[in-house]
This record gives sequence, structure tokens and C-alpha cells, in this order.
Amino acid sequence: MDQDPLQLVRKVCLRLHSVARQLRLRRDYRPTLEIEDDHDVQDLLCALLKMEFDEVATEEWTPPYTEGTPRTMLLINRDQIAVVAKKTRSGLSAKELADQVTADSAYYRAQGRGSTLFCFMYDPEGRIGSPKRLETTLTSVSEHCRVEVLVAPK
Repeated sequence: MDQDPLQLVRKVCLRLHSVARQLRLRRDYRPTLEIEDDHDVQDLLCALLKMEFDEVATEEWTPPYTEGTPRTMLLINRDQIAVVAKKTRSGLSAKELADQVTADSAYYRAQGRGSTLFCFMYDPEGRIGSPKRLETTLTSVSEHCRVEVLVAPK
């Protein structure tokens, strides 16, 4: 029985922190992937999504909030779901994250290809004070596009 693709994305995102923690606990202090920024989250998330989806494509774009640095969207389910990964950090407020999601969703809607933009905010230090509230505020459904925000771990 096929699972709902969006539910699979949620499951992978909710388990990412456990995977990251396990990678840090490698035997004999072997080198590992340290998750320090958005790109690290995206790399690990892409690898984990490939376990659930046959095809995970990427698309680069340069959002206004990155000062010219390109970002990558992960495209799955024949480009019907785009996944954007973010990592909280010192100095990045919930309002700035909300503004980023707004810019990401405007770009995604303008592309007119898929039906869902899934924004995953990895918050390992618990910097987002009210993660449920942020998710509820930023998640939206319109005629052409659904935007879903997931903060984890909580």
C-alpha cells in the first residue's frame, strides 16, 4: 500500500534529529557530518528522502534574504512537492524565518509547477519559542498551492 508522499516527507523530517544525533555518536571518534547550517540539513534530508522516494531532484534559486547565495529546493513526487530546509541559529529570529518562508512561497507559487511547498525548520537547540504557533501561522492553503511548515525537534 502506497503511503501519502507528504506524510513520508513529514516522517523523514521528524526523524532527522535522531539520525543526526546517531551520526555524532560514531565509534572511535570517526569523522562525521556535523549539522551546522541550512546546507548540512539539506544534504542529510536529501539522503534520507532518497530512501523513501525513487527520485529527488534539486532546483537552485537565489532568494532575496540570502544576499546572493543560491539555495536549493528538493523536488519530489514528480515535482509536486518542493522541500526547503532551514536550520535555526543565533541571531535568526522567528520573524526572519517567517519572512524567509514568505519569500520561498512567493517564488514557488510563481513557478506554477507543484502543489505543495514543505518548509522544514530544523531547530535542534530549541531557539523557536513557540514552534506550534509558528507552524500554524505560516501553514496555508490557497487555490494553487499549499504551504506547510514543520519545526522539529520540539
